Amino acid sequence: MTYSIIARDPESGAFGLACETHFFGVGRLVGWLEPGVGAVATQAFVNVGLGPRGLALLRDGVAADDAVRALISDDDQPGFRQVAAIDANGVVGNFTGDKCVRSAGALTGDQVSVQGNMLANDDVVPAILAAYQRAAGEPFARRLLIALRAGEDAGGDARGSQSAVLKIVSGRRGPLWEETSLDLRVDDHPDPVTEITRLAELSGAFDRIGSVMFAPRIMIGDYVDVTDAELAAAVAALDAAQDVLGDNLEAAFWNGVLLARAGRDGEARERLAAVFEAQSHWRSYLDAVADAGFLDRAKVPALVKG
Repeated sequence: MTYSIIARDPESGAFGLACETHFFGVGRLVGWLEPGVGAVATQAFVNVGLGPRGLALLRDGVAADDAVRALISDDDQPGFRQVAAIDANGVVGNFTGDKCVRSAGALTGDQVSVQGNMLANDDVVPAILAAYQRAAGEPFARRLLIALRAGEDAGGDARGSQSAVLKIVSGRRGPLWEETSLDLRVDDHPDPVTEITRLAELSGAFDRIGSVMFAPRIMIGDYVDVTDAELAAAVAALDAAQDVLGDNLEAAFWNGVLLARAGRDGEARERLAAVFEAQSHWRSYLDAVADAGFLDRAKVPALVKG
């Protein structure tokens, strides 16, 4: 099953994986990434254990191509396996067993490996690699999504589409929870590539919200020594997030809170009035936010009245 791409971003050193298949929950099976270490894709008649074992080899300094050879040599059914790996030096290795269901195969490029099996035709893997290479200069996640879409447009999985995964970790060694920048799964959907692309856009929007919500001085603790440039950047980040979120008014609400914290009460009332008119439950939530210390409680009545 599956077509996938693993890559190392030459700019940041980050590792990424994108994958689609006609099988439920591919995100728990195929992709294994570790910050600063590398990435492994294990698929076809999948031996999931090759993922963590591959990362252990990369962590010990084994080059990716040697790691793949070691994994296959230890497997009891190598003909049914498809495995790819990339290490911290950008070295790539992959293997496609002779019993993988055709169309099956793999291609490598500069710090990238594309592999697939049970594919609709022989054009899928080359299309993925070519799309990724053409997208040089795009943000890393966007490059991976462009590549995934190209695979789907070229025919994709011969059986159809069901699930997808997109993961990115940094090139720095550190705790996985700190160094994971993107971890998205679509377990069951008629168009998982489109859906995971939508989720990636949402993830970026909420990253912008989080950059403001969790920022000391700007939103956490006392609002002190915040420059005009810092405030403008925070407002712009929330505006950009809201452009993506549509009817989800999370960013718009916090923009109103931020402007009130900054003493720009007129602008805050205007923004919050639009939020309250569209979704009235945010009125009572403003009370809760004030009670938690994000906002001067004395301001709430005027802000709620608009």
